[in-house]
Amino acid sequence: MTYDTDILIVGGGLNGPSLALALAQGGLRVTVVDALPRDTRADPEFDGRSYAMAIASTRVLAGLGVWADVADKTQPILQIKASDGRPAEGAAPFFLHFDHAEIEEGPMGHMLEDRVLRPALLAAMDREDRITQLSGERVVAQQIDAHGATATLESGKTLRARLLIGCDGRDSPTAQRAGIKRTGWDYGQTGLVCAVAHELPHNGCAHQFFMPAGPLAILPLPGNRSSIVWSERTDTAAAIHALEDDAYLDALRPRFGEFLGDISLAGKRFAYPLKLTIANSFIGPRLALVGDAAHGLHPIAGQGFNFGLRDVAALAEVLIEAQRRGEDIASPLVLERYQQWRRFDTMVMAVGTDSVNRLFSNDNPLLRGLRDLGMGAISAVPALRRTFIRQAAGLTGDLPRLMRGLPI
Repeated sequence: MTYDTDILIVGGGLNGPSLALALAQGGLRVTVVDALPRDTRADPEFDGRSYAMAIASTRVLAGLGVWADVADKTQPILQIKASDGRPAEGAAPFFLHFDHAEIEEGPMGHMLEDRVLRPALLAAMDREDRITQLSGERVVAQQIDAHGATATLESGKTLRARLLIGCDGRDSPTAQRAGIKRTGWDYGQTGLVCAVAHELPHNGCAHQFFMPAGPLAILPLPGNRSSIVWSERTDTAAAIHALEDDAYLDALRPRFGEFLGDISLAGKRFAYPLKLTIANSFIGPRLALVGDAAHGLHPIAGQGFNFGLRDVAALAEVLIEAQRRGEDIASPLVLERYQQWRRFDTMVMAVGTDSVNRLFSNDNPLLRGLRDLGMGAISAVPALRRTFIRQAAGLTGDLPRLMRGLPI
């Protein structure tokens, strides 16, 4: 059987290139197809998000040869503070406080901006001979048979691969064409995302304020800047997003507070609808789903991209080891190993983030009192604090080799 490539990855965001690099380093030939032109993906203004990279995720980037290119442009996360709050009233007296000094591995993670990471991944793929990149090409059809997968591009070209992998987002056309349905719901919230400059230093501290309408995350970036992930009810968010910059800041300031001095916008503003969506299966015949194509979580714990990299590390390990053993890398038995590794972990995180969002996104006095006491109790018990810190750093669970800092 003749193949154009061993593995065809549909989607060139962040997870697709990361997976391509891991597989290519394991000796597999990979083709990455993305509908957007390369210049669009590499544009610093393309995506305004920043990612709270857990320790385990930075290990993955190091193993892929990317971390060295971005490390000096990241901001270490040295502390995390989480508390209840109301606009213009400040934080509740009981709150969670995590300090990186309580674990041996160093900072709990690093903040990394999309505009830094995305070009670094593209450049790393350029350096890898086993990766072929097709930008500005859209997959419009796919056919699976007993021996491989054939994808038809909008240009009319076809590509034949042993395995097809969907890394094409929460509404994954790859999953839809495979007949894989999804389970989930809309939160009725929108995430308003921007970067702000502030007068005072943040000292590497990440803040999470649980407001009645949704959480507000203030995440430290290099310099006197922070990334804002501001969850609001959809109708309110739409009205705020439509405001001019000065009015937008006026709406943000009562929620942000004055602890970092005055704030100003440091770049474009973005808005993303928030919903829970999980593929009913992460695999199909000669097909696997990774990242948002498999699961879309609420950003309340900042685990979206971290969980995508867990998929990347797990699937790469499963496929590379199967290749070394002489197995068909797309056989149901091989792909099921990936699903068993990742699906339960994902469901636990989905339930956890959904529950926390429902518990905190309200102004019920009874719930407010109970959650404040709960956060205060966790902060008061060192063993509990360290457990939560290690979870936030991505150091718990059945970690793939790349996430333990080991080669596959």
